[in-house]
Amino acid sequence: MRRLLKGLPVRLITLDRFPGIPPVREDGSTFRANAVKKAMQTSRRVPLPVLAEDSGLEVRALKGRPGVHSARFAGPNQNDKANVAKLLRGMARVPASRRQSRFVCVMAVAVNGKLVRTFRGICHGAIGFKPAGRGGFGYDPVFIPSGFRKTTAQLGGREKDALSHRGQAARALTGWLRKVF
Repeated sequence: MRRLLKGLPVRLITLDRFPGIPPVREDGSTFRANAVKKAMQTSRRVPLPVLAEDSGLEVRALKGRPGVHSARFAGPNQNDKANVAKLLRGMARVPASRRQSRFVCVMAVAVNGKLVRTFRGICHGAIGFKPAGRGGFGYDPVFIPSGFRKTTAQLGGREKDALSHRGQAARALTGWLRKVF
């Protein structure tokens, strides 16, 4: 986020500066619902505007899964590698022509428990047959953005920011912030 919001007249402060705030349970059925819930609940406890986001991977052949459960797809206490392995197992018999997917990100801004605005970004692509690349995190080693032959884990930070779902949402946010400030 610091890289994506660089050059704006804002200072990002993480929740590490507010140790008493409990984590927000992400139980919404959409990325927007989770982002809004996190922003609103946190902004009730923090005397500053709050930016929260929720994002994940939706795979057409899996009827939109893992979706809002992207980080927990392989189960509780699992890691990115386990999530990718479960995804690839679930798609083992899916041909290249049916591996469409997309990353979705929704960012929400709230102040004093009230929603101010949301921003959305979507990056379309496909799921590869095996992991490739060492960059990024999550499903980056198997996600191939539309128009590319590399996974997002094989792209550089600037290249990924230019096309990613998070980069798109952040650019919408920055455009709004430039109007506000």
